[in-house]
Amino acid sequence: MKVYKPEWQCTFSVNEGVEESANWKERIAWRIREFADKLDGGGRTIKIDCNVTPEVSREDVDTCLEKGFALSQSLLTQLAHQAACEDVMRDAKAELFEQAPQR
Repeated sequence: MKVYKPEWQCTFSVNEGVEESANWKERIAWRIREFADKLDGGGRTIKIDCNVTPEVSREDVDTCLEKGFALSQSLLTQLAHQAACEDVMRDAKAELFEQAPQR
């Protein structure tokens, strides 16, 4: 009896800037991205490299990325909410946040 073994691989990397080992084309591309960020007046450019074997459709990859960014927004919103609550508590009950002397 033949045993079938599925094989797959997924590599995913996110870069916010040029790597030291980058060639001249990559360095120029990052300079252009930096310039575009300055023109836009904010924001942040990231480069996503995603390699999946066996190949999946570009549409499926895009859907996954959209869901990932939606989850990131939700997590950041929760962190902002927690920080806002802590700021209010620090203002209202500063004594709760005082550091006890260490022995």
